[in-house]
Amino acid sequence: MSELPPTTSVRRWLVTTNHKDIGILYLITALFFLLFGGVLALLIRLQLWDPTSQILSGLAYNEAVTAHGMIMVFWFLSPFAFAFGNYVVPLQIGADDLAFPRLNAVSYWLYLFSGVLLAISFFQGGTLTAGWTMYAPLNVPMYTPSIGSTGAILALTMFIVGVTASTVNFLTSIHHSRAEGMGIMDMPLFTWSILATVWMMLFAFAALLGALLILGSDRVLGSVYFSATEGGSLLWGHLWWFFGHPEVYIVFFPALGVMLELFQTFSGRRIVGRKWVIIAICLIAVQSFLVWMHHMFLTTINLEIKTLMMATTIGISLPFDLIVFSLIYTLMKGRIQFTTPFLFAFGALLLFILGGITGVFLGAIVLDYEFRGTYWVVAHFHYVMFGGATALVGAIYYWFPKMTGKMYDEFLGKLHFAAFFIGFNAVYFSMFLAWETPRRVFEYDPALQIFHQVGTVGAFILGFSFLIMFYNLAKSFVSGPDAGENPWDYSRTAEWAVSSPPPLENWPNRPSYASGKLEFVKDYVPDGGPAVRADEDGNAATDGGDNHADHIREYAHWDEHPSHASIWPFSLSLATGIMFLGLSGFNDSISIGAADSLATTPVTISNPVYPVLAVIGLLGVVYSGVKWGLEDFYAPPTEFAERWPFNGVEKVKLGMWFFLASDVLVFGAFISAAVFIRYNAGWQEWAPLTESLPGLVNTFVLLTSSFTVILALVAAHRNSRKGLLASLGTTIVLGLTFLAIKMWEWHHEIYDVGVTIAENSHGPPIQASIYYVTTGLHGVHVVGGLLIAGFLFYRAYHGAYMNDDRPIEYFGLYWHFVDIVWVFLFPLFYLF
Repeated sequence: MSELPPTTSVRRWLVTTNHKDIGILYLITALFFLLFGGVLALLIRLQLWDPTSQILSGLAYNEAVTAHGMIMVFWFLSPFAFAFGNYVVPLQIGADDLAFPRLNAVSYWLYLFSGVLLAISFFQGGTLTAGWTMYAPLNVPMYTPSIGSTGAILALTMFIVGVTASTVNFLTSIHHSRAEGMGIMDMPLFTWSILATVWMMLFAFAALLGALLILGSDRVLGSVYFSATEGGSLLWGHLWWFFGHPEVYIVFFPALGVMLELFQTFSGRRIVGRKWVIIAICLIAVQSFLVWMHHMFLTTINLEIKTLMMATTIGISLPFDLIVFSLIYTLMKGRIQFTTPFLFAFGALLLFILGGITGVFLGAIVLDYEFRGTYWVVAHFHYVMFGGATALVGAIYYWFPKMTGKMYDEFLGKLHFAAFFIGFNAVYFSMFLAWETPRRVFEYDPALQIFHQVGTVGAFILGFSFLIMFYNLAKSFVSGPDAGENPWDYSRTAEWAVSSPPPLENWPNRPSYASGKLEFVKDYVPDGGPAVRADEDGNAATDGGDNHADHIREYAHWDEHPSHASIWPFSLSLATGIMFLGLSGFNDSISIGAADSLATTPVTISNPVYPVLAVIGLLGVVYSGVKWGLEDFYAPPTEFAERWPFNGVEKVKLGMWFFLASDVLVFGAFISAAVFIRYNAGWQEWAPLTESLPGLVNTFVLLTSSFTVILALVAAHRNSRKGLLASLGTTIVLGLTFLAIKMWEWHHEIYDVGVTIAENSHGPPIQASIYYVTTGLHGVHVVGGLLIAGFLFYRAYHGAYMNDDRPIEYFGLYWHFVDIVWVFLFPLFYLF
């Protein structure tokens, strides 16, 4: 086995792929962004001390408000939750790591470097000032022209790419690597909350990624989705809030899982109505995608649809009521231990109840007309998002002994809770009292000054409470008493069954629940034979198995764990960050003026450093990707595991399915945007932008290439190296033919006809933007597929895939998906 460097070595943290190390990296980085966003919040509160304060200029205040919201929602709350998800979930389900360790590492490094890119945006002429919701048209260059504004948007795009990698990883791990005997309904409630969260993330973040790619094309390429089209603002609202409302539950669900675990542990009682709590979580996850338009009650959407959305909004509160009553009844029947973790979990419940009740006001159309755009929304939002996430602070104290082997100081922990709870309610409840203050505005009625001053004092108390926490954790880590394996009397999940901190491999032997309780079983593999379960005496428990000690060995899954070290996730993420930094410098010279001027503004670059960075970053991405593929890194699937409802599906194939499901939503956002804009512009007023013959030929080319990929898979299955090379080579040629026809078509439209991304002699400029950007995204997918096909061809030429055709099958799934997408794009742009 290849050991990792010691934890005192910097190299350890650059190359590690172990889930526990990644969890610690997430935790430390999320706490840094808590400080980053918290300092911005204190600046905002200082500005609000007096309605005439000028601590920040108007522009700087808008930057602080925008960056604070983005950092707290994206770079703090969700990663904070998934720090514990990374560390704890594999332990709770009996796995020795997540399904794809390197993918887990790359998701962290993309998260870190996206945050660095956001910080850099402050020094690129100022970061984004459009608010964290980035409403159109404030998100277009006409109103936010700085390079930093583009940099912030690209930083968020990069962050979501990392989130997608993490989502695929967690879904595959939980569905594919549960310990033997652990059915889906038997999972710990924290793991259940993470499972529901990542299912929502798979679709919600994909929709946001599609929206950000469209917005990025407006800023980097000069398209006019949100700037020169009627309905652009409404389009952004739909795309954003289809993500935005599930995001509330994406943030809250892990905290809810912590609350459920802690209420069980510190009441000494199993959660009352556990099955119904799980059902309620699933209902909320589904319903979260059916309520987004209640954020758009003030738009021109007709009243009937608004009324339907009001009903679904009120309806989603019912499963939450069930969960809340379950938590309360669990406490009533238990013996409560008022430890620091429990206090934060109980405080989270109280804060969330208040946030939920005040949210019902906003779900009513009439009241929403009064409260929308006021501090009532700000207060409600913080009570739900940050109030619910209070339980995650309790999670730090709960799992700190497991992560470090040390106990925290209980007195300092309770002092932290007291300061936190007082400060929290002082700053946010005062917002309810000053609800008439317009949000994102620092000038307000002087009669409300006393409430804002109380809020400012509360904000500093809240900030000070975290200094107590940092001191407590640092002091305890250095000199705290040993915690032992399990310092809690009534904990009931598997992470407490191993030492603190857990060993690198997690388990002494294979964990199993086949007997109805957690046991550690030795498995054996006879020389040249398959894995064999052991009987009660530790002997091979299959007919005909050789159980002689000289002829059996422990199953390689336990004593030959794959290397945990790889530098390529770090390298790939760094290169991606450099590439995005380079892209942020494109199209930065657009000046504030009339919207019509955007149609003729070319993509420009004021600083030659930016294209150099973009090229260097792109080359680094390709090089790191190739080295990643050539690296001998294999994380074997668990031999005996519960995999319902995906029994019989291989691990990587399952991961590919989840990735493609996410990509469906990305293209769905683009196609939905095209249909929405065309419908608003008058469907019959648009003629096809280009001739149908090139599109028809390309359709035939791509469908043929799908057939040649199938032939490649058949050849690999028959161990025909020549057939495999011929089929892969033909696929590559057909893919290049598709791109060549597309390039000719674009050249003809741009230079012969005069249709550019923002100019269209046949109709509105937005028609050209939709055509070039949507087919361009598909073209990027084709290029990516060709790079993979070229890599496979190179490996096949050197003899790979003769005994294992799975990589060809996985590539085929991706390539078929790309071809199917074109089947939808062809009639949309060439026939209708």
